[in-house]
Amino acid sequence: MLFVKDLDRMMAFYRDVLGLQPIEETRCENWVEFKGDGVRFSLHAIPSATATAIRIDSPPRPREQASAKLTFTVQNVDRTLRKIEEMGLPLLRRPWGGTEAIDPEGNVFAVSAAR
Repeated sequence: MLFVKDLDRMMAFYRDVLGLQPIEETRCENWVEFKGDGVRFSLHAIPSATATAIRIDSPPRPREQASAKLTFTVQNVDRTLRKIEEMGLPLLRRPWGGTEAIDPEGNVFAVSAAR
């Protein structure tokens, strides 16, 4: 689960860019859960009193110091990365040859090809 400032924008990103499908039966005002192959991924809105104090730059700064990094399986890695870049979100090209992305709030994640 990720805590997020702008739930609607983040839901649209994970749905429209990464192809995750929201579960409408569990949807709440401050919560959206997505279907996955054997996993559940969810977004939880930060309470508005706290969220107003959080500043998200444009483009957002990567939050690379998090204790976990998610990897999402997508149908076409190159197309997904292009779509993210076209949104004005930077890609993180790693010295070992990998590429990671950031979501609209700066969370760093990886994408891999569906098998």
